[in-house]
Amino acid sequence: MEPFVREGKSKMARDEGNVAILNIYASFNNTIATLTDLAGNTIGRTSGGQITKHDRMRANPTIAMFIAKKIQEMCKDYRINDLYVRMKGQTGATGVGPGAHAIVRTLTKEGFKILSLSEVTCVARGGPKKPHGRRGRRV
Repeated sequence: MEPFVREGKSKMARDEGNVAILNIYASFNNTIATLTDLAGNTIGRTSGGQITKHDRMRANPTIAMFIAKKIQEMCKDYRINDLYVRMKGQTGATGVGPGAHAIVRTLTKEGFKILSLSEVTCVARGGPKKPHGRRGRRV
């Protein structure tokens, strides 16, 4: 006996959009967002320096909202509705910068479905070798 196979596509399959990965690097000096496909190929990239000319404003949550708008336009071109978000902060810092959460908040308000939200900040374990050896600097 052959298994039952439905001929048409279901409503879920028709409404299903493309999925992408949004990599957000948010330090306390700048915010950089890179949109990639699931294989890791870059679709588009934008940063706070492309939005504003003031150095002190690049990591601002307000500027991050404009970064999210540009990401939204890129997603519209490729019909992307669902996103995996990977946030990364500066290595050795206390956390991600102020722009990362503002981007995620803006994208959810615009109707994107966030499938996964992960923080991938590098953590130094042990760090680089301290100068002057084990017994310190001898004067």
